[in-house]
Amino acid sequence: MVYVTIKRVGNSLGVVLPNGFVRQNEFSENEIVEIEVRRMNEPLKALFGTLERRRSGQEIKDELREGWGE
Repeated sequence: MVYVTIKRVGNSLGVVLPNGFVRQNEFSENEIVEIEVRRMNEPLKALFGTLERRRSGQEIKDELREGWGE
């Protein structure tokens, strides 16, 4: 099972399958597949919890980049 978000594509709506899911199931371009669609009643935050950080994302990235230029 995979969770995706519906996005506007021109005048239509579409979904993008994550690359890992595509590889795991060995899907290929132009292949015909059957998809079951159900609306989720729970928001993603309720399903996956929340991530609380003490530092901002930028601070974490800056720390990880220290020493890259050496």
